[in-house]
Amino acid sequence: MTAPVKGPAAYFPSIEKKYGRPVAEWKDLIRSSPLTRHMELVAWLKTDHGLGHGHANALVAHTLAENTTVPEQ
Repeated sequence: MTAPVKGPAAYFPSIEKKYGRPVAEWKDLIRSSPLTRHMELVAWLKTDHGLGHGHANALVAHTLAENTTVPEQ
């Protein structure tokens, strides 16, 4: 039995269903943006790409957290 998904990733199935793009594409879009601050990226996704606040926030939070993770050695 798998544990329920928690945190920002819990939004991913509904993001893919509502906006018709895989989460990987949204993350690539966020990484390619010249913006770097969390709320700037959220506002950009909302205004330029039509995402709701919760979905934009979840994508940005998850993407930025991945980018700050230090790989194990």
